[in-house]
Amino acid sequence: MLVSPRTSRRLAIAALCLASLIVCCGLAWWQWERFASASGTFQNLGYVLQWPLFGLFPAFMFWRIRQLRHKADEDGTAEAETPEEVKPAPPRRIERAVAPPVEDDDELAAYNRYLAELNTRDQQSS
Repeated sequence: MLVSPRTSRRLAIAALCLASLIVCCGLAWWQWERFASASGTFQNLGYVLQWPLFGLFPAFMFWRIRQLRHKADEDGTAEAETPEEVKPAPPRRIERAVAPPVEDDDELAAYNRYLAELNTRDQQSS
């Protein structure tokens, strides 16, 4: 019997979801044992409640992705965005405003001229 790649992928995802649930339920049991021990705290009890939710999360995400794909197929949005029709936007050059140099302070003016020269060199090299 030949299994299609789509079916084998779904089986792999289902197996991963089941393994996740089993591992997380095991961790919840371990936290329950810690809570029941003499050194157990309410933090351990909180983990008992959290681990099964962590285990169910991959199954929820698989279900949610399937729902979104089904909705996109019904709306026809999946066919409208083919790679031929979607073109990337051209890159934009961002212009920076350069403040006029302050001439009151000679040292500051020399530093600003130096920065302007570095900016000019950088613009010419790129």
